[in-house]
Amino acid sequence: MTLAITHSIALLGIEGSVVDVEADLADGLPAFYLLGLPDAALGESRDRVRAAILNSGESWPSRRITVALSPASLPKRGSSYDVAVAVAILAADAKMPAKDLGSMMMMGELALDGRMKEVRGVLPAVLAAARAGIRRIIVPIANVAEARLVPDVEVVGFRSLGELISWFRGVEPPDQLPVQEELIPAVVPTLDLSDVVGQHEAKRAAEIAAVGEHHLFMVGTPGSGKTMIAERMPSIMPILDRECAIEVSAIHSIAGLLSEHAPLLLTPPFVAPHHTASRSAIVGGGSAHPRPGAVSLAHRGVLFMDEAPEFTRGILDALRQPLESGFVSVARTAGTARYPARFLLILAANPCPCGRFAGDGRSCTCTSLMVRRYLSRLSGPLLDRVDLQVYVEPVSRMDLMGNLAGEASSAVRDRVMAARARSYRRLEKGGWRTNSQISANALRSEFAADSSGMSLVHRALDDHRLTARGLHKVLRLAWSVADLEGHQRPTIDDVAQAYALRTGAQRLVGAA
Repeated sequence: MTLAITHSIALLGIEGSVVDVEADLADGLPAFYLLGLPDAALGESRDRVRAAILNSGESWPSRRITVALSPASLPKRGSSYDVAVAVAILAADAKMPAKDLGSMMMMGELALDGRMKEVRGVLPAVLAAARAGIRRIIVPIANVAEARLVPDVEVVGFRSLGELISWFRGVEPPDQLPVQEELIPAVVPTLDLSDVVGQHEAKRAAEIAAVGEHHLFMVGTPGSGKTMIAERMPSIMPILDRECAIEVSAIHSIAGLLSEHAPLLLTPPFVAPHHTASRSAIVGGGSAHPRPGAVSLAHRGVLFMDEAPEFTRGILDALRQPLESGFVSVARTAGTARYPARFLLILAANPCPCGRFAGDGRSCTCTSLMVRRYLSRLSGPLLDRVDLQVYVEPVSRMDLMGNLAGEASSAVRDRVMAARARSYRRLEKGGWRTNSQISANALRSEFAADSSGMSLVHRALDDHRLTARGLHKVLRLAWSVADLEGHQRPTIDDVAQAYALRTGAQRLVGAA
């Protein structure tokens, strides 16, 4: 046989397409041609594959070798095609059986000595293969646990090309990893909300944010506890269900951040980029092939932007689209990658450049103009998309000297999960998961607050204290407050609390 076909996967974003790896051996001067828009890393596979085959005890065909990656118009990148290319060449040279190759998908990089090395993106690739009807997956042994997260597929892992060749010849692969039946969180939160002293209003805002996945903006002096509260948000959020966990894990797989021993992320991720990060690092991108950014790595979790006014204006405003849509599209010459980006955004800021604008402001060295200019770096359209805006008061001496432990994260998480259960039963028929996703039309009809609560937000709208978007944000917050309180419909007290938490940080600007 002089022609053999194997299969691999090309990823663009978290979506994958099946690639036919065709190897043809023809008479003529020995040569190797790789077709199908390979990038530099894939183009170098010729030398890796040749060395791996020779060092696995096999001979290299002294013929004209043409390897075509189809569809030819789809850009291919990375070293994950090495195994498929090597197997196709060996099968075309009749060194191994080729009858079952059409039912398999192969991924893996080859070392020069024939070892199969771990690659990124195995989880989304296996998902794509399963959707295409491929049920047998060949991966490096280091990627087996990740690949087995996909149900109804057979995953076989190998340490080397030699083991894979022996398996094709009828030898059972050695030491397959046992199948993990139970789901164990890859990361167990170690930070607890009980560490935060005082700050009852801010912790209440964090609890409401966790119930409805509402975005949160905290303004306060340095050392008041803003970062501590943000870092403990995952500890009060419910763990991810299997569908969401696989989706989150697929994004982290592409970024190369999954652990070999615990590849399924059940704990909501927490991502805190530095204010010097580039726009590509935050939103996603790259010079040629788009990569997920912080907004996608925080999918189903928390994106925390400390010292938010220090981020460039363009980066902050780039968040507006994913905040509304829940995904981000990154267009490059190689194609357009679409990544999920439904995250809970937490912004934290000092009240002024010196950070001491609090109380009567006597310790602050900034002018009122400097205060306004500092906070104006956060644009109005961005803040209008942030549901909760609270002012975090400085910690008092009484709170510090009282030495009283705050409420534990486990107790808060129990309330959050109970409130989530109430909201899920109510929202399930509309296709929404949390209160932050309720449509504007539904908020004005079947999900409206009681008459006195609606009158309150309508007056605020008439007085230009709320925008139309802000009115809907307050109503969504009111539903989360009502779910925590066990109310069937938001009362005027629920709406008033939601309105106060929505506008709390605006007191600072008014005081400047």
